[in-house]
Amino acid sequence: MTQSKRQRYDKVITGILAGLLLPVFWYFVMMTLYSSFEEMGWMQPGTVSMDFRQRTSALAAVCLNILPLQVFKTQYMDSAMRGVIFPTVLYVGLWLYRFGSSVL
Repeated sequence: MTQSKRQRYDKVITGILAGLLLPVFWYFVMMTLYSSFEEMGWMQPGTVSMDFRQRTSALAAVCLNILPLQVFKTQYMDSAMRGVIFPTVLYVGLWLYRFGSSVL
């Protein structure tokens, strides 16, 4: 008996891996964009502090975890959706630990 693609990937570990890897990917994409904008002259170097860049990029990367969550929802992959929640909560806690004092 063969499993459908949805059944094969509807596992908590699939969601955990997506929730761990995608925010790291998006963080590096956004940090690279900041650097590229400075090199192209679209932003003046030093106009945006490095702390602001890191804080904003990390927060946006965590928020972009909604994308795999939505994909799993439309595919009715409930277990994978649950898996995305664990790393998201972990990343939010790390973000609050690292940047919470500068925001609050």
